[in-house]
Amino acid sequence: MNMLFRHKVHVLCRKEELDHERLEGKVAIVLDVLFATSTIITALANGATEVIPTLDEAGARAEAQKHAQGSYILAGELYAETLPGFASPTPLALLEEKIAGRKLIYSTTNGTVALRQSARADHVYAAALLNGEAVVNRVLARHPGKTILIVCSGSMGMVNLEDLYGAGYLVDLLSRALDENSDFSDAALAARSLFRSEDAADCLLRARVGRMMVERNLTHEVHFAARLSALDAVPVLEGGRLVA
Repeated sequence: MNMLFRHKVHVLCRKEELDHERLEGKVAIVLDVLFATSTIITALANGATEVIPTLDEAGARAEAQKHAQGSYILAGELYAETLPGFASPTPLALLEEKIAGRKLIYSTTNGTVALRQSARADHVYAAALLNGEAVVNRVLARHPGKTILIVCSGSMGMVNLEDLYGAGYLVDLLSRALDENSDFSDAALAARSLFRSEDAADCLLRARVGRMMVERNLTHEVHFAARLSALDAVPVLEGGRLVA
């Protein structure tokens, strides 16, 4: 696959690194495994018409004013607490809101911010463990030879284990598909080593956010997000909206 093209693959370990990265001409793949991108993928795979990522609660409420009542679901969190009057931002909880045929207006502490901040790239995709193969196949088919930048959202300036693990999964898939001459950065190779070192659910459950979810009786949400390539939805950012 794409053997004639030499890709460069790099991993940013947290969204703050975007401030120093030239994005023009590149493909950005954004990860927030627990849970923003996992939720976005799940929503679109289950019939949501689009997902509108916002920077914060105020932005989400302002966006909601532009749409007819009943045509959207407003969901989000700040510092892992569901915003007042918003639906829960986790994947399985959101499915209980009957998302099919409606828009999702979505605000999270890290993932939606990382998506918005990546918009300067030529192409922006949302990825997680849930859709790894579908995203990699789409990117390689549509953007031969492009530099691929895998962006881990992280958390408030810190590196998140689950995002690095997800990045490692994408790098592992890419390395299987690409010519050995393709250029993987040290950060990409380190992430791949993490992925190859342990089971997905084990890694996510021992991560800081995963432990927090266990304390909140949301272990089932973590296990859901730990499934590898269970969904085929490939969210792409177009005009500030994610569509599949």
